[in-house]
Amino acid sequence: MSRVSSANPLHAPSTAVGISGRSRLGCTPGIRIVSTGAYVPDQIVTNEDLAALGCDSDWIKRRTGILERRKASESQATSDLAFEAATRCLRSAGVGVEQVDLILVATITPDHPTPSTACHLQRRLGAVAPAMDLNAACAGFMFGLVSAAQFVATGAAKHALVVGADLMSRIIDPDDKKTYPLFGDAAGAALLSADSNDEPASGLLAYTLGSEGCGGEMLCIPSGGSRQILSSQGLTEGLQYLRMDGRGVFKWAVRVVADSTLDVLAAANLTPADLDLIILHQANQRIIDSAVADLGVDPERVFVNLERYGNTSAASIPLALDEALAAGKLKRGDHVLLCGFGAGLAWGTAVLRY
Repeated sequence: MSRVSSANPLHAPSTAVGISGRSRLGCTPGIRIVSTGAYVPDQIVTNEDLAALGCDSDWIKRRTGILERRKASESQATSDLAFEAATRCLRSAGVGVEQVDLILVATITPDHPTPSTACHLQRRLGAVAPAMDLNAACAGFMFGLVSAAQFVATGAAKHALVVGADLMSRIIDPDDKKTYPLFGDAAGAALLSADSNDEPASGLLAYTLGSEGCGGEMLCIPSGGSRQILSSQGLTEGLQYLRMDGRGVFKWAVRVVADSTLDVLAAANLTPADLDLIILHQANQRIIDSAVADLGVDPERVFVNLERYGNTSAASIPLALDEALAAGKLKRGDHVLLCGFGAGLAWGTAVLRY
């Protein structure tokens, strides 16, 4: 695929090769998503609400497809949203907290730099499982899903809980009129276990995880880490907020979705026509539309809830998956494509037999 180009050396291409040439393809059959759960804060922020801040509501709708998003209250942290989603997920599965053997939380908005948000969640749930965070931004849930599947496949965990949760409203600059309207707060969860059914077994028929760190500055928070500690001057300059090269990310995302999807479908001996449901990271309606056009699939098979929640980062895919299941869009035995992509730059794409 053609790489994103830029005058910035961190964006410079290394080698013009395809997705499968940069990231390995794998499969983990016999893994079942037992249940899902999701939670969004009560407060709804509409495009019209943002107009009071100087944002153009018509531009937001036209350029992104977003009509509204959710915002956490001042008293809520990421672990609070994660707890609600995880509790609903476990309740739906009929699985007790004591049966959970692993907790993974994908987030870029942790409660604290340390301890991990996953440890906060483990404490709140009353679980005894090991818990850790993953930071792969909008691809975080996919990294967590694939990682948890390995634990289950090897017998290291019988039940693995994967949560994607982010409070994006805390890291977006309200004065950035092109970026602030894009994001919302949410959490989603999935519980994985081994599938004891006969053929055809559920599982990850094919997946690919990839990173392209040369594009790291296209989506980054400059200050607050060991490279540049947060200072009063940094706060004044807004360096604690996410900065995004929207045009560069858009071009990269369209290509990575199409290429990685075709790679995993080929590895699974499937075609786009074999997919019963497609859930892409809910970043921008134009990215979704471009991917649908490139793949030549029926838009009716693509689940979209972007207009109600905006970009919820790591929560995006599990939130959409939970709503798709509730709407009867997915049943056992169906083929579903999941694709997350974002800061890193990083992506994760998988085709599952649900």
